[in-house]
Amino acid sequence: MTLTLLRTAPGSRSDGDHPLFSLPREDLDLVAELVLQSGSLKGLAESYRVSYPTIRARLDKVIDRLRRLIDGSSPDPLAELLADLVERGELTMSGARAVRDLARSVRADAADAKGG
Repeated sequence: MTLTLLRTAPGSRSDGDHPLFSLPREDLDLVAELVLQSGSLKGLAESYRVSYPTIRARLDKVIDRLRRLIDGSSPDPLAELLADLVERGELTMSGARAVRDLARSVRADAADAKGG
């Protein structure tokens, strides 16, 4: 993705069409606080009074949502669920990655079986 994808060309898109404005308010608040913390995840975690892995998972969820908005694809329910579980402290980041990787592997195997 390049920055030109997000710029508003005269006469082409209004400011309200920017992908960031399609994010939920809580995601916009997180992005704003990240900017105010000069991009420091440690500062962001301290500001929200959560652990670094928790804020990392939450930011990853926002990034995934934004990418999907830009690409025009639908949200991944498994990724959303895993991020929520990590955010609530019910699953570790490494556990979430293991589940995600296993799900990708199963999906790839299923796609190969259909194609072959």
